[in-house]
Amino acid sequence: MPQSLSKLYVHLVFSTKRRADTIPKSHLAEVHAYIAEIFNNHGCPAVQVGGTTNHVHILFLLGKQTNLADIVRKVKSSSSRWINEVYGNPFHHFDWQDGYGAFSVGYRHVDAVMAYIKGQEEHHRKATFQDEFRRVCELYNVPLDERYAWD
Repeated sequence: MPQSLSKLYVHLVFSTKRRADTIPKSHLAEVHAYIAEIFNNHGCPAVQVGGTTNHVHILFLLGKQTNLADIVRKVKSSSSRWINEVYGNPFHHFDWQDGYGAFSVGYRHVDAVMAYIKGQEEHHRKATFQDEFRRVCELYNVPLDERYAWD
């Protein structure tokens, strides 16, 4: 085949350092838009970005020339640097927690994942980030080692 084709949807989840509520609610839309821009600029179109004051969910298409770990590293480092420059305060340095969860999404489930990401605020009135992440890992049959999951 003389051409390379791919359409790999990824549902990515990562949290703030110690899952602290360090993204002001009033700035969530701007932070999410900036994260989407980073993905788009690196050839990985963002489909949906959302989350709460302590974590983010991104549904994106993994680019044909892109390594998952590299794009996650770029997004986390660029966005944390930007958040510190724009919203920094002398008493707090913003950081994302080490690690992430990345899960493949079949084309037929894209709309459901988009709705799930859009509904994060409502969803987290009933569930903590930890409970949600456990559920997502169970859904995808990904073993979660609790000793390392919440540092």
